[in-house]
Amino acid sequence: MRPRPDPVLPGQESVWNYPRTAIAVASSAHVRIEHGGAIIADTHAPVRVLETSHPPNWYVPPADVNTDLLLPSERRSFCEWKGVASYWHLQVGDALLHDVAWSYPDPTDAFRSLRDHLAFYAAPLDLCSVDGERVSPQPGGFYGGWITRDLAGPFKGVPGSAGW
Repeated sequence: MRPRPDPVLPGQESVWNYPRTAIAVASSAHVRIEHGGAIIADTHAPVRVLETSHPPNWYVPPADVNTDLLLPSERRSFCEWKGVASYWHLQVGDALLHDVAWSYPDPTDAFRSLRDHLAFYAAPLDLCSVDGERVSPQPGGFYGGWITRDLAGPFKGVPGSAGW
């Protein structure tokens, strides 16, 4: 069952207008991630992944991530469009956040632009922002989309959205 899309206010885009087969789109937005007083990532060259009913996932080029703070995880997952994802833990001081980031070391051809870029779950981090706006995490804890005020939902991940 497809839910009724929220009204789209001026300056917003509806996630219900995003394509069903996900796409990757280069962006010049300023994406910044901070945790425990450390800058984890800071870029003006992210890649946005768009998919119907989801707020965007933001992928940061590895050169713009403080990879010294990342530890490889054993966790893997599979996306029907992007391929096999590898996960990363984040170590900042004494704090260890498990499986807080993921990447695609060998993505499918349609998502080659994501190779080794890193996406982060917003919920466990002190600050994730897009163009200076603090994001809200996609509901539900499974998906990693970032919600900003320029998006209209509803967003997949809320209770009852498994069939969207």
